[in-house]
Amino acid sequence: MIVDTSAVVAIAKREGTAAQLRDALLRRAPSLMSAVAFVELSIVLRAQWTGPEIDGLLEALDVTPVPVTVDQARLAAQAYRDYGKGSGSKARLNLGDTFSYALAKDTGRPLLYVGNDFAHTDVTPALARGD
Repeated sequence: MIVDTSAVVAIAKREGTAAQLRDALLRRAPSLMSAVAFVELSIVLRAQWTGPEIDGLLEALDVTPVPVTVDQARLAAQAYRDYGKGSGSKARLNLGDTFSYALAKDTGRPLLYVGNDFAHTDVTPALARGD
């Protein structure tokens, strides 16, 4: 499974879906996260979490950040053209989102995310709508 920043943020902030997301991650471990999404996660959580704490959370969830390949960069660029902010798509993906999308498409793995943005793309969700 591929993990988007939004899923880890929801777990870290103990949002309503945190337990469900954690269970999904642990059921399907190990999971991967794009290095770009990892940077985004570090930025989003910087006020509450230290770098080692973020690393510890990912380790506990069995999520491994992976380097971006050139093919993934191309997929991310196309994803931004198709689904990014300003494209006219309801997805309105940001930079971090496009790299989560690209890793999911490149590996053929489902994407674990929170929110509705990815529902407006052709990526396979890790959780069915309503789960």
